[in-house]
Amino acid sequence: MDGQQGDAEHEALVADVFSAACASRAVLDHVTGRWGVLALAALNDGVFRFNALRRRVQGVSEKMLAQTLQALERDGFVHRDARPTIPPHVEYSLTPAGREVARRLLALIEVLEAGVPEVMAAQARYDEAKGA
Repeated sequence: MDGQQGDAEHEALVADVFSAACASRAVLDHVTGRWGVLALAALNDGVFRFNALRRRVQGVSEKMLAQTLQALERDGFVHRDARPTIPPHVEYSLTPAGREVARRLLALIEVLEAGVPEVMAAQARYDEAKGA
C-alpha cells in the first residue's frame, strides 16, 4: 500500500460530526434523539423486557421504541437477547459502549434536572418580555 492510499483510508476513518457526510452524525441523532436519550438512560438501570422499558419511558409509542432500540442495537449500544420460547422472550441491555454513552447522558440529565427552576424562570422572563 502506498502512502497516499493509506492516508486516504485513514481520513475516511476519522469521524467529524460537523461534516454532513460523516456517519457519526447519524449515530449522534440516534443517541440524542428524544427516545434514544431516554431509552439509554432507562437501560442504565438494568435489563428490561420491551413492555417494561416502554412503561419506564412514558409517552413513547411501541413503533418508536422498536425503531429506537433497533437503531441503538445496530450502532452497538444496545444488546437484544431473544430467546426462542413461545411467546418469545426478548430482553434489552446496554453494551459496554452503551454504558459509557448512558453514563455521560445521565450526567447531562442531572445538570438539566437540577437547573429546571432556573430554566422556568428564564422562560417566564422571556415570555413576559415578548408578550409586552
